[in-house]
Amino acid sequence: MKVVLFCGGRGLRMRDFSNRIPKPLAPIGERPVLWHVMKYYATYGHRDFVLCLGYGGQQIKDYFVNYKEWDSNDFTLTHSSKSVVLHDRDLDDWNITFVDTGMNSLLGERLRRVRHHLGDERFLCNYSDSLTDCPIDEIVAHHEKVGATATILTARPTRSLHVVDVCPDGSVSHIGPMTDHDIWINGGYMVLEPEIFDVIEPEEELVNEPFHRLIERKALSAYRYEGNWLGVDTFKDRQDMEDLWTEGKAWWARWRTPQSHDTPRDQRGDLATDFGIA
Repeated sequence: MKVVLFCGGRGLRMRDFSNRIPKPLAPIGERPVLWHVMKYYATYGHRDFVLCLGYGGQQIKDYFVNYKEWDSNDFTLTHSSKSVVLHDRDLDDWNITFVDTGMNSLLGERLRRVRHHLGDERFLCNYSDSLTDCPIDEIVAHHEKVGATATILTARPTRSLHVVDVCPDGSVSHIGPMTDHDIWINGGYMVLEPEIFDVIEPEEELVNEPFHRLIERKALSAYRYEGNWLGVDTFKDRQDMEDLWTEGKAWWARWRTPQSHDTPRDQRGDLATDFGIA
């Protein structure tokens, strides 16, 4: 399946990087977060990418056009012939389509502007700013089982915020970490049928209007995943991912640890057939 990646936002919550480079190029180890997301999909055999560009689009183009394989692969340098022999390759079998979808376009509009690259087949979609170890095959299987137009990965929130239960008189009945509550958030990993374009109007956001139209039609499904997920929104998020990568604990990097495809059953998603965002 083709993979649509939204890469046009400004990433204002990560200004340490976004003032210099677009958010998708924020580094985790020797490669940007966008590469980590793409590598995740490629690990499952999905290597045909459509990048929806906007802010910093030229830098993203330049990064891949001038891609340096030796940054993340072992190689042998022969000085006599000045040749480099790579021991592994990253993206020699990837197809990447770069599309300028507007500097300030909303996600629904960005998706509309790449429709002609997608044909009439099911495709995958991602915000390009979160990482997970959820097998994409399980999300697709759930999507097929329930017959939805769109399926999204839902995950537990990772922010250290507190949820407050307030009584009608203003008194507090409970306060506790968000992670202790039955709250699910949009994890940004989506499986979409071409019928999604029937509910997207020009210049719309993807979630605010189109997804609500799908809810009315009972055509939006949520795949609940209890395993690892983290949105890379802030400098701290990126630093946390950087530390995990450096320490060899990058749970999302299934290409590093093939055995991790055997996700424990108690960490897998909920295959319930109810529709709607939980």
